[in-house]
Amino acid sequence: MKIGILTSGGDCPGLNAVIRGAVLKGIKVHNQEFVGFLDGWRGVVDGDIIDLPRTSVRGISKQGGTILGTSRTNPFEGPNGGPEKIKATMDRLGVDAIIAIGGEGTLAAAQRLTDAGLNIVGVPKTVDNDLDATDYTFGFDTAVQIATEAIDRLRTTGESHHRCMVAEVMGRHVGWIALHSGMAAGAHAILIPENPQSLDQIAEWVTQARDRGRAPLVVVAEGFVTTDMESPHSERGLDAFGRPRLGGIGELLAPEIEARTGIETRATVLGHIQRGGVPTAYDRVLATRLGMAAIDSVIDGLWGTMVALHGTDIVHVGFEKALDNLKTVPRHRYDEASILFG
Repeated sequence: MKIGILTSGGDCPGLNAVIRGAVLKGIKVHNQEFVGFLDGWRGVVDGDIIDLPRTSVRGISKQGGTILGTSRTNPFEGPNGGPEKIKATMDRLGVDAIIAIGGEGTLAAAQRLTDAGLNIVGVPKTVDNDLDATDYTFGFDTAVQIATEAIDRLRTTGESHHRCMVAEVMGRHVGWIALHSGMAAGAHAILIPENPQSLDQIAEWVTQARDRGRAPLVVVAEGFVTTDMESPHSERGLDAFGRPRLGGIGELLAPEIEARTGIETRATVLGHIQRGGVPTAYDRVLATRLGMAAIDSVIDGLWGTMVALHGTDIVHVGFEKALDNLKTVPRHRYDEASILFG
């Protein structure tokens, strides 16, 4: 059997470990052959592939990014897009099945193609940790670690100048990175999409911290909205899947906080630094296990499913279970963290 692997959507630490886990198990246990589609769904649409022998994955589990490249190409658009033409391309290349590694957009496309008769299994990937049906996604632990280290650095400069520091982290629809990094760094306010807050409440938390002699620290997810906002802050247009490119809420909040509290306030957007660099040990292990489990999905013909982490076990779940609902931060988790605010 010849299997094609692709990485699509935003990159994150751990992608190479998935590729390595899948290729090593497929070759050693099942004598399978592997190719990599370059730049995500673009490679599938254009038939752009490279061979993936065992030597090609040597030592890559510790590398960030993806050796296959990635993009946000929509496989249903363009002259070569759509299930019929993709199936014809797979037949021409001799590819029997695809392992699609990606987040919500990637797996939604994989589900549509599977419904049209293509042999596809998925591996969940998102630093946001927002895919339902899996306890954690690889890349999340690394993103939290990177964000925490950066916020720790912001705290020291904030304390030196007696400033309020606002750190904007990733989180389009959910606030898992903000919640975990904010708690780890000892933030005086954590702002997440699931729980809109008023500017007055944010200013109150900041003032309480200042009155205790602290340099206030605010961690905000990019998708956060105040009670006065109708939608997340976005000035960067739409991506290939029609979703707004978010970012800049920290810069929007900083002058409002300063105006209400009188405290000099600076904002820093951590952005793509959260997705770069080497993966943590936890993410390397999780990604490797998911890659190996994806081979089991292929062998068993479990098309239209993705591998997932339940507790410490790797299981197989249908795409629909992962895509029906976002895994949002439960209210009790936010209430737990809010005890530490101010």
